[in-house]
Amino acid sequence: MSRLSGKTAVITGGGSGIGLGAARRFVEEGAFVYIFGRRQAALDAALAELGPNARAVRGSVTDAADLDRLYEAVKAERGGLDIVFANAGTGVVAPLGEISSEQYDQTFDVNVKGLIFTVQKALPLMSAGGSIILTGSTTGVMGTGQFSIYSASKAAVRNLARSWAVDLQGTGIRVNVLSPGPTLTDLALEVVGEEAFHALGAATPIGRLGDPAETGAVAAFLASADASFMTGGEVFVDGGLAQV
Repeated sequence: MSRLSGKTAVITGGGSGIGLGAARRFVEEGAFVYIFGRRQAALDAALAELGPNARAVRGSVTDAADLDRLYEAVKAERGGLDIVFANAGTGVVAPLGEISSEQYDQTFDVNVKGLIFTVQKALPLMSAGGSIILTGSTTGVMGTGQFSIYSASKAAVRNLARSWAVDLQGTGIRVNVLSPGPTLTDLALEVVGEEAFHALGAATPIGRLGDPAETGAVAAFLASADASFMTGGEVFVDGGLAQV
């Protein structure tokens, strides 16, 4: 497939999990991909797998200087940018009564503030035909016990897409949300716990956890011209969890 042939993409949180699944698919479909993340070992391992059509930049979405370095590299090496997949995220399990200000700050700094400036700093490099993809979550539309701060951050992401679709009218740049359900990643297993997470997958209508490759396939669709009449929308890749 070559739907993304000649395109340049940035994927935050691209060294593992859903970000790496998307990076694999983007490269397979012809894109040149920049993966951005905090862990050098994960970035190195991802690059070894992705091959010559990928670059890695180490940094955090919470650091404006790191984002500036990322986009300076893209501009210097590629001249422009076609796809931004703002995927970096974090979360902690904390029931009401046990939420700390540190947990709130960490979650919203990465999932909301970091996402905002990942997108805003990319805009000068983008032009008509560009695609912005924001990682949401089923938790953004569901009540999720002990996960309210993460859930609220993802509800904020959903509204950002709606509002930005209006802001971007006339530019030819689209923005959509990709909302995974329980997807088998190291981070999810660490946060939720292996037994509880597999039980959540079993509770979906499809009856299992998702694979990052499945989410990556939908990200490639949203990045491509096949989704040219979509903006301000949300696509769930959740095994039916939030749909029934």
